[in-house]
Amino acid sequence: MSREKGTVMLGLVFLEKILGFILSVVGVILAYYTSINLSGLGAIGYLFLIAGITIAVAGLLLIIAKTE
Repeated sequence: MSREKGTVMLGLVFLEKILGFILSVVGVILAYYTSINLSGLGAIGYLFLIAGITIAVAGLLLIIAKTE
């Protein structure tokens, strides 16, 4: 029974790291393209820039988090 639990936990940890990587990439892309076109977006551009940075940081936290 404990072997199955260990396998499931390993799969969840792997999924967490992959999801963190995907979130980081999406957040960086969002922040990059928003910063390039910031003047054309107006005031809402800053909201998207902050959202992109927040998503990237959340992804990095998922990558570096240690699961016990």
